[in-house]
Amino acid sequence: MSSRRSRSSSRQSGSSRISEDQIADLVSKLQQILPEIRNSRSDKRVSASKMLQETCKYIRSLHREVDDLGERLSELLASSDTDIDQAAIIRSLLL
Repeated sequence: MSSRRSRSSSRQSGSSRISEDQIADLVSKLQQILPEIRNSRSDKRVSASKMLQETCKYIRSLHREVDDLGERLSELLASSDTDIDQAAIIRSLLL
């Protein structure tokens, strides 16, 4: 049963492989959205490995930012009076 499963997964991975052109296109798209790379303004090409490292770093920083905003929102909501508009609190967090 194990060999049947491994043969099946190898066939699936063979048919769903990403071409080098697709990888280059995805790396180019990542280059456009990653602030660290976009702001560097260098004309030299960035390797796919570097791009993936920067992507992971950027995603981690976004996770930290979401966590921080969640904590700040919780603190504000816990300390606020019921008369205060919660939408105003959320707006103040985003500024």
